[in-house]
Amino acid sequence: MLSDLFVRDFRCFAEAKVELHPDVTLLVGRNAQGKTSLIEAACVLMRLQSPRTTNRSELVRFEASTCLVEAVWSGKRLRYAQNATSRRLALDGVTCGKSADYLTAAGLVVWMDHRDMNLLRGGAEHRRRFLDFAASQMFPDYLHALRGYERALRGRNYVLKRDAVIAWKQADAFARVMDGFAAVLWQRRAELCEALNPQVTAAHAHLSEGSEVARMEFVRHEGMLFESLLAMRDEEARSRSTALGPHRDDVAMFLNERDATCYASEGQQRSFAMSMKLAQAHVLNKARGEAPLMLIDDVFGELDEHRRRALLKLLPESTQKIITTTHLSWAREDQLAGRLYRVEEGRIEPK
Repeated sequence: MLSDLFVRDFRCFAEAKVELHPDVTLLVGRNAQGKTSLIEAACVLMRLQSPRTTNRSELVRFEASTCLVEAVWSGKRLRYAQNATSRRLALDGVTCGKSADYLTAAGLVVWMDHRDMNLLRGGAEHRRRFLDFAASQMFPDYLHALRGYERALRGRNYVLKRDAVIAWKQADAFARVMDGFAAVLWQRRAELCEALNPQVTAAHAHLSEGSEVARMEFVRHEGMLFESLLAMRDEEARSRSTALGPHRDDVAMFLNERDATCYASEGQQRSFAMSMKLAQAHVLNKARGEAPLMLIDDVFGELDEHRRRALLKLLPESTQKIITTTHLSWAREDQLAGRLYRVEEGRIEPK
């Protein structure tokens, strides 16, 4: 359980503290008041990444030099400090030099918001990001392989663009490095999708009251990466970029055996996206033996009563939830019990 969330100079907050409820904490307020920033702070503290930006300097409040996020997770005090160029991590007051050690001590997280619709409406990068966020929490070797692959890919693409005549020996050296990391990524992504698929099917069946069948399928290039890239030289000479690899993987999604990205209605796509996040929560729970922290950003107000109650019912047992919302009418209807805060212009008031 996450408790005693404290932020200083994070986004719009000069300083704020939230006593989180073991079950449900509701953050209510108008748009652009800081609700999302609070749950973003929890995500950054737990997983060292923001679902909203890849630029860490954006986390620091304007005119401040360093932001700070602290909280207690299962008896351990986590501390995250970030300035424009570096970050510092600590566990129980002791500086933690390795992010892997820190992440092992921190808990699991599932983030839900309106942008989850991009899993169906957006490009493959949204679906790869979904896989990366879950797989990095499930598999100890995944994040190392992902970072290594991305570094080698950047190096190889630079070589492909740098000279009028491509230095293929240098490009091949990067490709060999990528090949080892790619094998890990492909194996783990395939394992993750195999675990996710039955959960997606079950969740969507519940949300659609049994009228629809959903499934997902991992889509990747078959074969060894290095050998495949050797055969792609003409194409890469034209495009000046790496033609194959995990950076081009995708997830196919089907509803009643038709492509859900093309043929599903908006309501069906919303249910499918919710099913993927619910599946993520259950798979993480089973893999690590602990329920993930659910960070739910302004989702419930957009759902009808059936989907809203189904979502709450389908979450893993004992899951802690931090929910943002602009109004409370739906929460009163569902008789949610927990703790309520009003957020206004970077200030928090308990209600």
